[in-house]
Amino acid sequence: MRTLGIVLASLLVLIQYPLWLGKGGWLRVWELDRQLHAQEEVNARLAARNGALQAEVDDLRAGKQALEERARYELGMVKPGEIFVQINEASARRPVAEDQIRTAAVDATPRR
Repeated sequence: MRTLGIVLASLLVLIQYPLWLGKGGWLRVWELDRQLHAQEEVNARLAARNGALQAEVDDLRAGKQALEERARYELGMVKPGEIFVQINEASARRPVAEDQIRTAAVDATPRR
């Protein structure tokens, strides 16, 4: 009787092996499920980034306000009559003498 129990237990273990450790076993399914959730998070972040970029493209195509903002901040352009003041980040960390501050004034009188 003891031998029969050992044989049945070993058969049970042999039957369970493919279920847990085989090619399509539970461990593989759990790993694939974890990878799926990780990829879904990456896809959600990229979809949000794509949505923001698409909104920016639509804004640039539709109106002049976004185009003007880009011209100001990325190209340093100013309108006639405006005063441009540039603050250097490196000098903002340490005290600066008044003669080191650089400004550029644009003449406000209209040209003919």
